Amino acid sequence: MKKLSARRRHPLAALVVLLLALACTGGLYAVFAPADKAQADETAQSLAIDEGKKLYAVGCASCHGTGGQGTTDGPSLVGVGAAAVDFQVGTGRMPAQQPGAQVPEKPVVYSQAEIDQLAAYIASLGAGPAIPSEEKYGPEGADIAKGGELFRNNCAQCHNFTGKGGALTHGKYAPSLEDVDPKHIYEAMLTGPQNMPSFPDSTMSEQNKKDIIAYLDAVNSDDTVEPGGLSLGGLGPVSEGLFAWVFGLGALIAVAVWVAARTAKAKKS
Repeated sequence: MKKLSARRRHPLAALVVLLLALACTGGLYAVFAPADKAQADETAQSLAIDEGKKLYAVGCASCHGTGGQGTTDGPSLVGVGAAAVDFQVGTGRMPAQQPGAQVPEKPVVYSQAEIDQLAAYIASLGAGPAIPSEEKYGPEGADIAKGGELFRNNCAQCHNFTGKGGALTHGKYAPSLEDVDPKHIYEAMLTGPQNMPSFPDSTMSEQNKKDIIAYLDAVNSDDTVEPGGLSLGGLGPVSEGLFAWVFGLGALIAVAVWVAARTAKAKKS
């Protein structure tokens, strides 16, 4: 009876069955389970790059070259980063309408999804600044007073004191910063488009950029009250001084002429 019992059930049989069950479960999971998140993200990024390359070939390659190396009609895009693409295309400056001293802002040609695909392709050509997340340019934790100080020291020379914009040399200009998306302001500081110098994080911290954006939002808000009355376009002391010279001195000259005329009439009579 003992020999018959031993033949029917080996002591290791349960362990073997358990191992086989685990192997089958693992194999089935590997076949039917969803792809790993990192792998899925990599696949999505690869698809975005492919779609962006197609869009680039149609709308950008004629000026910037088939591989983004640049031509006589457009600069190289190797290493400019996704942030530069998101700014230039997201504000309608690119594709350029016509050559000139400066490419103006105009209605956007591409959807945001297409802009992201273009940005992914350009980013694949060389490392560069990435598109910033909302926490970098949002109002949370921003110091408006500090932003005003930073703006006056670094930006007002071109954009003037409240971001109204101003003329530069050779037909160029600093555009108005009113109603500009905070993300695009951050990207402009990060990448330095056209005539603007760039302010990477090594030169101006993320917090400082956030502070400047908060200041611009405050001074250009619809709720902002001009403490001095008429703002004269917010152009600063140059326009205000000119106003005083033209109208102030003009009024004084008119009064002087009137007094002289009255005096001359009085002497004649």
